[in-house]
Amino acid sequence: MQGNSVKDISHFFVAGINYKKTDAALRGQFAVNNEQYAAILALAPSFGLHELFIISTCNRTEIFGFSDDAHRLVNLLCTQTTGTADLFDSMAYVKSGASAIEHLFQVAAGLDSQILGDYEIVGQLKLAVKFAKERGFIGTMLDRLTNAVFQSSKAIKNQTALSGGTVSVSFAAVQYIRETVSRVAGSRILLLGTGKIGRNTCKNLVDYLDTTDITLINRTPGKAAELAAEMGLRHAPMSELPARIAQADIILVATNAAQPTILAADLAGKGDKLIIDLSIPCNVEAAAQHLPNIKLVSVDELSRINDVTLQKREAEVPRAKAIIAEHIAELMEWHEMRRHVPVLKAVKDKLLGMDSCQLYTSYFAQQCAPAVTKDKSEARIQRVINVMAVKMRQQNQRGCHYIEAINDFMATGTN
Repeated sequence: MQGNSVKDISHFFVAGINYKKTDAALRGQFAVNNEQYAAILALAPSFGLHELFIISTCNRTEIFGFSDDAHRLVNLLCTQTTGTADLFDSMAYVKSGASAIEHLFQVAAGLDSQILGDYEIVGQLKLAVKFAKERGFIGTMLDRLTNAVFQSSKAIKNQTALSGGTVSVSFAAVQYIRETVSRVAGSRILLLGTGKIGRNTCKNLVDYLDTTDITLINRTPGKAAELAAEMGLRHAPMSELPARIAQADIILVATNAAQPTILAADLAGKGDKLIIDLSIPCNVEAAAQHLPNIKLVSVDELSRINDVTLQKREAEVPRAKAIIAEHIAELMEWHEMRRHVPVLKAVKDKLLGMDSCQLYTSYFAQQCAPAVTKDKSEARIQRVINVMAVKMRQQNQRGCHYIEAINDFMATGTN
């Protein structure tokens, strides 16, 4: 663990871009895949950064971490992106301290999602934190913070209807197909990519379109084969992609490639097709939208839905924010207590030193009854420290409590 100390929250930052100010093409310049993520973490110590994580989804790229300033985090992030740090800065929002913490809670709850209450984000956030933790970049404070965030998100999921109904990016794709394709039952569907988004999309296709005429392709063939067997669908190797594109009427792309997986040349003259690109960066070449036989839909277009489900979700926002406030208050209380740990340790060391001092032990032996002298020194010291901790929690007067603890310790030996 590279960052195992408790950090002051005033040095906690988030710098990010999302759907509110950028389109899918711009966000694509700052999308981070696992290989780039690993490279960023490997470089982090050379930037003086030891506690951080990055979330990169179709709606956002954000870097969270402890730093002297946010620019150091941004510069690190942009070492591996096609977009520059200057461009990122021109579009980014930066929050620090309590504001950054509140933002993270809201992101995990789906309050900051392009589709309000989209619960897929918390799964992506968990993977991002796990990735950083496995590489030693989640210290005590980040671990406690992210655990509190996940607990809050779970409570909101269970106690409110913020994520009720069936509105998510993957479901929005299915809803779009249902509303625009007249004969779904007779359409041949190709799903390229079977990661988390692809898997969710696949299940929604089967559940809500009532069709199994779906072929799955993934760069790792085993994943496509496993999902196909689970859902009763077909799968094909990547080598058959051109032929499967030609056969398909509807194509959904949920890959995570740095460059387009499907080119305009792959689609020209291959018949009418509806293509939904759920990838960031876009994995269907932009030129494909100009082909007369192609209808290309981006993730931004999918997210512009407004129905009864979303209206119900909006009514749940105050309750969700109240739950977040409770969890943040608990986190801040824990953080404040952790700030006292060095003082408590110093007092404990002082008391242990006193207890081993020959002059003090001689005085103590003269003043105490035999039953009292048999009391274990460590137990007496710990009782004093516990009392001191409670008082420090109630009143921030560290020096006074230090002196008081020494007096209390001496008193326990003479009463």
